[in-house]
Amino acid sequence: MTPFTSQELRKGFASFATGVTVITCMDEAQSAHGITISSFNTVSLEPPLILWSLKKHSRLTPWVDMGKKHLIHVLERSQENLAMHFATVKQDQFQGVAHQLANSGLTQIEGCVAYYECETVSIHVGGDHNIIVAKVINLKNHPEKEPLIFARSKFLGLDFSEVQFG
Repeated sequence: MTPFTSQELRKGFASFATGVTVITCMDEAQSAHGITISSFNTVSLEPPLILWSLKKHSRLTPWVDMGKKHLIHVLERSQENLAMHFATVKQDQFQGVAHQLANSGLTQIEGCVAYYECETVSIHVGGDHNIIVAKVINLKNHPEKEPLIFARSKFLGLDFSEVQFG
């Protein structure tokens, strides 16, 4: 095999379709913060675990540390604008974004496909990212909604009306 460049690796990674999520958390002053993440994956049913990754030097790092709670939002197909909005750092990120406080006290963006209230149980270094393993404490799912998908550097949707199993 021939060596590859980081740009070639990025293009190779882009061929794998992923769901799009926004993670919200609270800082020590109880101010809400959010970030778009496509590196979300299930780990285990017993106990209920998920994982996602975050750049080591992300501004959110201290607020998703061990024992800290965060809310994972699986974005709905029409929420491309939210994916882009939370992909960049802004002051007062939630201005103009439909949201409410969940029972947990975490900021919940309205209209998503699913919500996972989580607590960080372990953090693993993976190159230039931290891999966050979190226990799912609570969840809300809206299976009638279509999730937002990201592949080949663009947003996509799926037509579930054509998918049939068994």
